[in-house]
Amino acid sequence: MTIQANALDAHRRLAAVIEDLTDEQVAQPSVLPGWTRGHVLAHLANVTVALAGQAEQEGTKVEPYTGGRPARDAAIEAAAGRTAGEHRAAIADAVARLTKAWDDVRDWDTPVFYRDGTLVGTAYGVWREVEIHTRDLDLGPVTWSPEFCDHAVDFLSARVPDGVRLTLRAPDRTWTVGEGEDVTLTGSRTDLVAWLAGREPDGPITGDRPELKPWP
Repeated sequence: MTIQANALDAHRRLAAVIEDLTDEQVAQPSVLPGWTRGHVLAHLANVTVALAGQAEQEGTKVEPYTGGRPARDAAIEAAAGRTAGEHRAAIADAVARLTKAWDDVRDWDTPVFYRDGTLVGTAYGVWREVEIHTRDLDLGPVTWSPEFCDHAVDFLSARVPDGVRLTLRAPDRTWTVGEGEDVTLTGSRTDLVAWLAGREPDGPITGDRPELKPWP
């Protein structure tokens, strides 16, 4: 599949995960410190709209969030208390807007404000946001595809500390990033990538985990 198809497929799976979500579950904590599931869902709707906007404004560099990070954070707080049905509707509306915006893209290599990259980078961004935050909802086991894990390791390789040659070894995948002292971690591909993304793995990881750099 294309990156765009992967991102939209991730949204379809998110919709299935939250299909029967209750208002009580929305108000419960996610795995992210200080965020309820409502905060995660609000962020997913908002970031989808924000990255749709990068495509809608093709050819003009505009901030994804008008007002920058403070406006982003305020919007999440304002929407976190929605009912489950309202969250589902907001995400569905955001996906419809994203799909329309992507259908109208003329050149995916067009520069954008988001990460000082191109429109194709926004598709990768949607893919990452939805895959990772679906897991953050803590609504059941999540297994990431080999293709997503390959991308996530590439994107998150900047977190590997200086002077470390990190090998992540899963039964069906092995990644090596960085240069320096050899460190090998072994586990499932989803657990290894979750750890690299700053999340607590569901299953065991063997090896001494180094302290990671900030999110890139």
